[in-house]
Amino acid sequence: MRRVRQARKLIVKGKNAEHLSADPHLLEGDARWRLAERAARSAALYRATQLRDILLYIVREAILNADEPIHEFDIAYKVLGRRSDFNPLDDNIVRVQMAHLRKKLDLYFSSEGKQEETIITVALGSYRPVFSPRTRIMGTQLPADEAQLSPGEPGTRIDEIPKSGQIPESAGHSPEHEMHLQRRELPWAVIAAAVAIVALTAGCATLWIRARREQQSLDAIHRTLSPWKYQPSLNALWSGFFDSARDTDVVISDDSFLLIEELNKQQTSFYGYLGRAYTDPSQNKSLSPELRGVQQLLASKSLGNTEEFKLAHRILDLDPLDARARLYSARQYMPALVKQDNVIFIGGQISNPWSEMFEARLNFIEHTLFQGLGVTTVINRNPMNGEPPIYMSTDAVGYCVVAYLPNAGHDGKVLLLEGTSSEATEAAGDFLLSEAQFSAFKAKLHSPQLPYFEVLLKTSQVRGTPLTATVEAYRVYPATY
Repeated sequence: MRRVRQARKLIVKGKNAEHLSADPHLLEGDARWRLAERAARSAALYRATQLRDILLYIVREAILNADEPIHEFDIAYKVLGRRSDFNPLDDNIVRVQMAHLRKKLDLYFSSEGKQEETIITVALGSYRPVFSPRTRIMGTQLPADEAQLSPGEPGTRIDEIPKSGQIPESAGHSPEHEMHLQRRELPWAVIAAAVAIVALTAGCATLWIRARREQQSLDAIHRTLSPWKYQPSLNALWSGFFDSARDTDVVISDDSFLLIEELNKQQTSFYGYLGRAYTDPSQNKSLSPELRGVQQLLASKSLGNTEEFKLAHRILDLDPLDARARLYSARQYMPALVKQDNVIFIGGQISNPWSEMFEARLNFIEHTLFQGLGVTTVINRNPMNGEPPIYMSTDAVGYCVVAYLPNAGHDGKVLLLEGTSSEATEAAGDFLLSEAQFSAFKAKLHSPQLPYFEVLLKTSQVRGTPLTATVEAYRVYPATY
């Protein structure tokens, strides 16, 4: 009964749980379901509730509806609680979560579930689980002494039995004659050993030369694909993201949200953004019916910034072979990923509200005054000698805040790039991707290891093109920050 209650508890999950209910007695006798239960209760999946629910749902469907396909919409609606008008083209939540589930299954079957006789996999592009027997390679070997024994005479080695009609060579010879034979054979043995040594040495040298050439070829490929790994200052920064065991998420702005804020002449908080309050134009009574229609239209779109998109791909191209790096828009991103991944946020709070999560830890804060198309300033919370309390951007001068911080658990990295304009943000990207510029800044920090830091860059620009970026002010933070 306890097992039945556990099965019922694991089956009924999600906001649309009525679609998932089933008689657990139909599943309890199936070894595939019991395997899925063990995986769902493992350390790898127990706290990842969405991944656990997806696993149990697709296994249940594979058992009870073996001939029916499993669709992305079904998972989104029945497991993740998406609305009935869910469109996979606008929301990739299912594909993202399935990628995480595949990793969690690999982790379980290679650690806690390494004794399982059957493993569960989900092929790319599919949502149907596959149950495969675990491959085991076994072999036996007879003991050496037993293998050498003559089958007819236990205790006697085959090489000790004389051939028929032959007398052992040593029979009939004196000890002096035996010593003479050994002296005569010794030079030939030495020559043979020397030839063998020379041949072995030549073979080893050939293999070493071949291995060295192959290593040089691999190094050349690595230098071509990831040149930053051979540039000390850039390696100190980017290795924390791309040489990490964690996934790295690059999150760009939501320009639809930015336009709605411009329309309403007010900034929406981070939690208001998560709650999608900005999508409801009826909350702003001051807007005319026409402008409310415009707001509703903008809320239905997912617009992005071309310059930020290009910068995001320049960052992702730092390690083109790393499948753990992903690109998200601010609207697609999820709070759970901030805790478990390395994160790079591109864009200020007005267009990428996720950066507000780290505002309390920053000294330089962007602030937008909604006048015309908006004027963005940078506030210096604690000015040092010679520093102004406010930095005002213009059409020709922009500012960008770059912050390199630990995440809340101090087990991941966070990088913020908040520009007062798209040109300023692009200039900050140039700064972080240039060994010459970043090494000059790193030298100012007077630290052998790259510390956590925050730097304010002043940029000169013309419309659509950044020209220069100089360090206006910076702060260095301890490792425990």
